[in-house]
Amino acid sequence: MNLCVIGAGYVGLVTGAVFADLGYTVICVDKDASKIDILKAGGIPIYEPGLEEMIERNCSDARLSFSTDIAGAVRASDVVFIAVGTPTGSNGHADLRAVTEVAETIAHNLNGYKVIVNKSTVPVGTGDLVREIVEARRADPGIDFHVISNPEFLREGNAINDTLHPDRIVIGASTQEAAMCLVEIYAPLERPMIITDVHSAEMIKYASNAFLATKISFINAIANLCEVANADIRQVAKGMGYDKRIGADFLNAGLGYGGSCLGKDTACLVSTAERLGYDFRLLREVIEVNAEQPARFVDRVRDALVSLEGRTIAMLGLAFKPDTDDLRDSKSMEIIAQLLLEGSSVRAYDPIAMENSRKVFPQVEYCRNAYEAAEGADALLIVTEWNEFKFLDLARVKECLRQPIILDGRNVHDPERMRRLGFDYYCVGRPPVLAAQRTFTQTRERSTGSGVRLQEKAA
Repeated sequence: MNLCVIGAGYVGLVTGAVFADLGYTVICVDKDASKIDILKAGGIPIYEPGLEEMIERNCSDARLSFSTDIAGAVRASDVVFIAVGTPTGSNGHADLRAVTEVAETIAHNLNGYKVIVNKSTVPVGTGDLVREIVEARRADPGIDFHVISNPEFLREGNAINDTLHPDRIVIGASTQEAAMCLVEIYAPLERPMIITDVHSAEMIKYASNAFLATKISFINAIANLCEVANADIRQVAKGMGYDKRIGADFLNAGLGYGGSCLGKDTACLVSTAERLGYDFRLLREVIEVNAEQPARFVDRVRDALVSLEGRTIAMLGLAFKPDTDDLRDSKSMEIIAQLLLEGSSVRAYDPIAMENSRKVFPQVEYCRNAYEAAEGADALLIVTEWNEFKFLDLARVKECLRQPIILDGRNVHDPERMRRLGFDYYCVGRPPVLAAQRTFTQTRERSTGSGVRLQEKAA
């Protein structure tokens, strides 16, 4: 069986590489020639652990290839996966222009029976839209086809494992014949499969991501309450997580969800509900809680330092989560923007994402490691929970900092240990640790008569 994956982005590359690894002949196509050139040269345009090696192995075995010839790839394939981007439009709804463009290309090159699979995250009714376009534009009305919804549930940084060992495989089809085609493709994985109608499959994807977003915003709202009530969110979440009806996953309080999926999908589901005449108030509040978290964190930085003007801030973590270089909806970007706006200088370190961040904030000083970032800084912020930030030499960090202040947006350290080491330690949903009380006074610069300098004094 010959497979074609249209869209050599995150979902398309992982999907194509895994299918090739299962023994299918796969061609990944994209209209972005620069991206295809990178792939043909042996590189990959994204960072995902294990993906480069998998692509190299399957290209060497001639099971995986890359091209910009979308029309030719469609004609040569039995099953065509649509894996193009569906970014959020100005109205919050998914922008489906890339999907409709691909549907038209498929229609013009429909040279025999094909199964067309929507792998992109698309709102309810998109399968109908693709079917209508292909029916209207196909050169030979006698050639049959089917459109299937097969949503992906990949986590960046764990995408290969999620594709090889999914919790479930969702197949939305209008006929059993079409569904069995995908059942056959996925059979080697030996994972649970749910066969349903197209609309339900499309809704499963959005409902799943919206529920995860809701769980994250809920625990962050509880964390905000814990800060006022002098409770410990880690203990609260632990007590909740033991309840098998709730579960411990996605109960880590922090700066909120980011990345390319949860924010986009929750916004799209709200927009879809509005179009269908339903006010999804609950999900609008989920989005609002998530949007507030970075600003609350910056407020804590400002409170810890009295003012951000003239301060040097060390930031650890730029990607929206560990094991990726993805900055989409990254809380780090929002925090940096506010720090710079209020007159701070930012020194940053991330194991993978610094080059991407440099394109957004060239004025930030990018450092070789966490200790270089901390050198001479007034405070250190932990924004992405990379493993190496969990195992820092904290004594060395303390020596590097101008004053021992750490604000941990991901709760990766133990407050009691931070107290023993002499840090002022602020985290999310837990009481702050203040090893030594500090006050800050404002004094005028006598030499010039302008500007404000902050001086630290022991209380």
